[in-house]
Amino acid sequence: MEYNREHQHETKNEIIVSDKKPNQALKQAEQQKRKLSWMTPIISGIIGGSLVLGVTAYQHSNDEAVNSSVQTETNQAANSSSTENAAKTENLSSTSSSDVSAMVENLSPAIVGISNYQKHTENDMFGFESSSNNGSEEEETGTGSGVIYKKANGKAYIITNNHVVEGANKLTVSLSNGKEVEGKLVGSDSLTDLAVVEISADHVEKVASFGDSSSLKTGESVVAIGNPLGKDLSRTVTQGIISGVDRTVSVNTSAGETEMNVIQTDAAINPGNSGGALLNTKGEVIGINSMKISESGVEGIGFAIPSDDVKPIAEELLSKGKIERPFIGIGMMDLEQVPENYQTGTLGLSSSQLNKGVYIRQVASGSPAEKAGLKQDDVIVSLNGKDTDTGSTLRNFLYKNTKIGDTVKVTIIRNGKTMTKQVTLDQKEETAS
Repeated sequence: MEYNREHQHETKNEIIVSDKKPNQALKQAEQQKRKLSWMTPIISGIIGGSLVLGVTAYQHSNDEAVNSSVQTETNQAANSSSTENAAKTENLSSTSSSDVSAMVENLSPAIVGISNYQKHTENDMFGFESSSNNGSEEEETGTGSGVIYKKANGKAYIITNNHVVEGANKLTVSLSNGKEVEGKLVGSDSLTDLAVVEISADHVEKVASFGDSSSLKTGESVVAIGNPLGKDLSRTVTQGIISGVDRTVSVNTSAGETEMNVIQTDAAINPGNSGGALLNTKGEVIGINSMKISESGVEGIGFAIPSDDVKPIAEELLSKGKIERPFIGIGMMDLEQVPENYQTGTLGLSSSQLNKGVYIRQVASGSPAEKAGLKQDDVIVSLNGKDTDTGSTLRNFLYKNTKIGDTVKVTIIRNGKTMTKQVTLDQKEETAS
């Protein structure tokens, strides 16, 4: 780790004194006494300058005392200021470290480990599946993390990633007190990469609360807690900052490629951290850690699903076991990601229309969008009068404010002209983007 040091520059106070003897100075003063009237403005300026510089011009015999006195006061002030600043810095650092430590200690019991067990089929010597009862057994195929976010009616509910639990024949949950209990999958959604797992509440000590991810700002401090590389490193804590908000990343899921709205962070996220909590300094869950970029030469780029996206999905998974979402049937991207020369040239947008909206890059055949007359290269700027500056805003509006069968007023810009289309929302197809 590289530290940037601030160099402290000390400025010495320069004390200016007369180099003339007292008698000579007095004689000159007598000789020039008659000239003082026209020199008053000049003397005033010199006196003013002397006061600014901290200069006191007395007799030569007092010079050393003056120097010593001023220097002593200066040193005392400097030492006092230095001590005070050091104390403040130490206190701030100690308080910050103490606050994070206390927050982690308080919330750690709400973070769990999740193990995914799948059936392992053995083949006989000819390559066929063995018919023996011992030919198929469950083995741990992967581990991840989860966050206990709700407790009711003797049950506790854990939010985690879909890819942590996907394909499991059995799930086990490791609690902070060392106990391992069986988990039951309540529901999962591959397009949002979220899942809810149920366990008995008998040994649950702590429930985490969600924070407001919409208020996050780049540079804010965050903490990630999870189980990187499995149970041996359970509840590992890493600290970092919010590196970016409202990021859109393309993700390949078991239901096809989709674009996810995520928070970018440099807090270390490693295999096994998936499904764990990204926390703000208040100890609130503002994201569920989901993925990272693991390419050669790339460091500190991890992503978490924002809590504002997690909450409605978790509640629907809990109540229905799946997500029944309306869809328009378009492939889209944020307009600000489209080069401006393409916006002004091909799309015909004016300067006031740049970078505000959702660009339609494709329209699915037979979709509600196609039926309503939406086309590739249209730009969606609002739904039912609500601005849709980004794909995240559009998705959130659809998921939170509409249902299947609703007709939505979609305002678009086509070749620089604004128009409105009526789109009747249909059932979300699992492979649609």
